[in-house]
Amino acid sequence: MSKQVRLVSSSTHANRIAPHSCLNTALLHSAPHPALELAAGFGRWWFDPDTSQMVISAVAAQYLSVEPGHHSGLDSCFIAVVLDDLLPLISHLTTPQFNTASVDFRVISPVDGLHWLRMTGLPADPSHPSMVSGILVDVTPTVHATMRERLGFELTEFLVGSHSLGDSITNIIQLICKTLGWDWGAYWAMGTSPQGTQQLSCKYLWHHPELDLTSFQQESSDLLLAPGEGLVGSVWESSQPDWVEDMANDLRFSQRTGDRNCKLWSGYAFPVIYVSEDGQTHSPGVLEFYSSLQRQPEAQLPRLSKVIGALIAQMAQRLEQQATILHLAQVDGLTGLSNRSHFHSQLTQACAHATSNQGGLRLIFIDLDRFKPINDAFGHEAGNVVLREFAHRLRALAPNHASLGRLGGDEFAVLLAGGSSAEATALTDLILQAARTPFVYEGAELTVSASIGVSSFPENGVTCPALLQSADAAMYRIKNNGRNASGMACISTPTALAQQQSSMAERLTLEAELHHALQAQELFVVYQPIVDIARDHLHSIEALIRWRRADGALVAPDVFIPIAEQSHLIVQIGKWVVAQVCRDLATLRAANLKNVNAHVNMAAPEFTSATLPTELLAQLALFDLAPGNLTLELTEGMLMKRPDQVIPVMRALRHLGFGISLDDFGMGHSSLSLLKNLPITSLKVDRSFVRDLQQQGNDRAIVKTIVDLGKQMGLSVIAEGVETQGQLSLLRQCDCTLIQGYLLGRPMGVADLIQKYAKQ
Repeated sequence: MSKQVRLVSSSTHANRIAPHSCLNTALLHSAPHPALELAAGFGRWWFDPDTSQMVISAVAAQYLSVEPGHHSGLDSCFIAVVLDDLLPLISHLTTPQFNTASVDFRVISPVDGLHWLRMTGLPADPSHPSMVSGILVDVTPTVHATMRERLGFELTEFLVGSHSLGDSITNIIQLICKTLGWDWGAYWAMGTSPQGTQQLSCKYLWHHPELDLTSFQQESSDLLLAPGEGLVGSVWESSQPDWVEDMANDLRFSQRTGDRNCKLWSGYAFPVIYVSEDGQTHSPGVLEFYSSLQRQPEAQLPRLSKVIGALIAQMAQRLEQQATILHLAQVDGLTGLSNRSHFHSQLTQACAHATSNQGGLRLIFIDLDRFKPINDAFGHEAGNVVLREFAHRLRALAPNHASLGRLGGDEFAVLLAGGSSAEATALTDLILQAARTPFVYEGAELTVSASIGVSSFPENGVTCPALLQSADAAMYRIKNNGRNASGMACISTPTALAQQQSSMAERLTLEAELHHALQAQELFVVYQPIVDIARDHLHSIEALIRWRRADGALVAPDVFIPIAEQSHLIVQIGKWVVAQVCRDLATLRAANLKNVNAHVNMAAPEFTSATLPTELLAQLALFDLAPGNLTLELTEGMLMKRPDQVIPVMRALRHLGFGISLDDFGMGHSSLSLLKNLPITSLKVDRSFVRDLQQQGNDRAIVKTIVDLGKQMGLSVIAEGVETQGQLSLLRQCDCTLIQGYLLGRPMGVADLIQKYAKQ
């Protein structure tokens, strides 16, 4: 709203009643008594368009803040009308078609402040046909009610659609100023100074562009107020609104009125307050509004301040709740670091920024070594203590520009945007030391270490998945080579990256297809005979899984088995294989192959499950089979990786009567002292020793030693991969009689087994 300007009449008699005017005398005599007018809530007026003379009654004069009676011109009659409304008012009044039309306008006086009036024309008086007359009504309450409704609606629109207080608060201040006639508005927010004290600062403001408030604006922007200091500080501390009659002489403005020419006169300040669900009162800030006119405490703003403050407070509360929800969605609850999803998002954004700016970044992938034994021995709370403390140490070590995340379990990551290789190396050394430093839980020292892989943009990838995969691969190389160290990812050329991404896509596609294959019965089992060449009869069979797609194409086992192991689908497949083998063994028994048992390969996750014996017994019982009908095979390498978990399960299985075979013997790192205590029933000589029996004397010596060792320990020894008569002859010389290989029989279905061996 424009600054209000009072009109000054050019006539020296403008404000005096003309005592001998016939028009004045006649019209005033026809006007109702002032008491009746006041009771009726309107005043009378008469206007002569030909002479621009006007006569107003006592009540109308009171509304217009002028003298009643005759006025020789409109300038003296409308001296209190707001300048912006003056020309539209005169235009309506002098329009020939005015008659019963209405026009609203504003008047402002030092005593009553701003009011809204409505001038309405009446039908022409036959005794004065050239005159225009009507009534004048004070419609301030009605306008204020409409104004409150409109202001509330517009404020709600601003606040509901905003994502931060800064998005809308300036628009709200401008809306209030323009709607209610204020020249300056500002929002002060409470914050904490570097010294830890609370201080109010001017965050958002707006002022009418016609007023030069540059100095006042600068002083306000630079000012910091303590609670209770100045008008704003006292309003915030007391949580009560306050009115300013004269800013220039108000001591509370001694710090903000260095520029005495700012022209601001009176004002009003009120707190923004809301009560949270726990019953506590919160005051985010204070709103203040000032006018260049002498505004009265009865003005409209004080009546609306509670509504305005409540709406803004509700928004502040809503934003606080949204911030809490966002925090919970982005932060790991245990460590306070970014969770997996949010860290991936940060890494994706960093890759996009580095691509557009041709920058670089480093990704540090951390896996804690020997963490699971802590959970197993001391419980999950001990593990949580380690994770929380390690996250605290990581936060203390990382530079300010780093992003930290917990990717799940005991895996962490650090993103160094724009970081150098030297910075990443120095940080990994510190992280390794932090991981090695003992953690304390209930007086006990818990010790872990870390394996760290580092990938770089763009050398190891330009996307989030590529960088994570490269760092993960580097970390696993460290873990497989002794742990407690860090390593850089291999440099990848664009061609290698494309191949890597293509390979990853193929693996994920194959994994999804494997899930479907298990449900769609595309998997099937074939059996390779294990023949006793001394007796020339079928000793046992090894179950081998195969995958035939719906189109008839076969997928090689060495392609899909590793994928099944990595995705943990191998456990479901293993259970399906055992069920199928039990069903087929029952078929073989019915076909007079009663003494044949089956060897079934077991994956590491299966052999570490304490429930495996119970599950196997349940499957055997369904087909009336005994534990001796199954021999479970595990590799020497799998045994050595988790001996503390695997050996107890092996003992439980042997106690129940299951056979246990150590597959690929000679390829692992087991010691003879461990071997003598293993609860196994047979050894399988790895095919790598059988393949070169005819060419390598050392291989013959190794095979002979394994066979003799097995016999001395009471174990059956099976040679696998036998494909030639020469290999078979040498195995006979080594006294190895249990043979498995293409020479004596390829993998076949149950029907072929029955046809070939049932007569025996």
